[in-house]
Amino acid sequence: MDNSRRQFIKNTTLLGVGLAATSSYGLTIINHKSKLSETIIGHGDFKYRVHKEWGNLNPLNTPVKNCHEMVMDSKGRLIMITDHVQNNIIVYDKSGKLLTSWTHKMYRGHGLSIFNEGGEDVLFITDNSGKIIKTTIDGKVIMELPNPKEIGIYTDKQKYTPTETAVAPNGDIYVADGYGSDFILQFDKNGEFIRKFGGKGHQDEKLNNAHGVAIDARDPNNITLLCTSRVQNSFKRFTLDGKYLETIFLPGAYVCRPVIDDENLYSGACWSRLKYLERVPNSGFVTILDKNNKVVSNPGGTKPKYKHGELQLMLQETPLFNHCHDVCIDNDKNIYVCQWNANKTYPIKLERV
Repeated sequence: MDNSRRQFIKNTTLLGVGLAATSSYGLTIINHKSKLSETIIGHGDFKYRVHKEWGNLNPLNTPVKNCHEMVMDSKGRLIMITDHVQNNIIVYDKSGKLLTSWTHKMYRGHGLSIFNEGGEDVLFITDNSGKIIKTTIDGKVIMELPNPKEIGIYTDKQKYTPTETAVAPNGDIYVADGYGSDFILQFDKNGEFIRKFGGKGHQDEKLNNAHGVAIDARDPNNITLLCTSRVQNSFKRFTLDGKYLETIFLPGAYVCRPVIDDENLYSGACWSRLKYLERVPNSGFVTILDKNNKVVSNPGGTKPKYKHGELQLMLQETPLFNHCHDVCIDNDKNIYVCQWNANKTYPIKLERV
């Protein structure tokens, strides 16, 4: 959404608020709508109005435990994965209305990626139990990736607990073993193993809690892979064949998966370091980086500050979020925040202002 359109929406919103306010003096309300939240969070050009109840549903009919991740399909529908066996997948429209839900009875549903294959949207669903399936948009299973232990890639002693996938333009599938052995596993489009790289450690090319993975195609002539190293408060960049390139250090932010939209990089921070330089429960926020990897806004967190070119410690400032597990960006640059361990709450919408 361009700046002129955003300014028009902002002015229209303010006008609506003004009409509602003056109606108490005898004016007729022209268009009555539920009152928008007055809470604005974020910094610089990335500020947002909070709609905390946007995604609320009837918990008896459509319950959630954790709202883990969300993607938007080619029709503009918002598709979310949960770990409730009654509905692993919940599909919203942009107003927060439930469109449909379905399940594969995954009690540890965690990762959700989308890929356009020959003009059709397909989903890659990651279950922390070690199962990764490729499905149609309505849930029909197309393929299941092999378990690395079953094909001799892992030893019996190595733990495999995948958290996330990403799909390259050529169809190669990258699996982040974020709760297991911290490798990134690369498969071709048919599910044949190619290589693994990363693994737990403190060296630059190693990862510690490789929670997320994403294809960075912002430079079409240099497509790379971004991998989360959450304990190290970092994203690490690799070539598509697994060679380490750089680290993007985000001090204080235990970031989840990287989400790229236009020239910006977004992520939910599950925790921040509020006390004794240790992660603290219920201290999440959202962080936004520009194309040069500079943090430009932290909705729910402290204003990003650089000193002598070095990013300073980032913390939760507004006690709005519990643990931000993922974000999804729509065509109007609104953010939908999914949370883990947040008392079974539904997603929160942040409306760009």
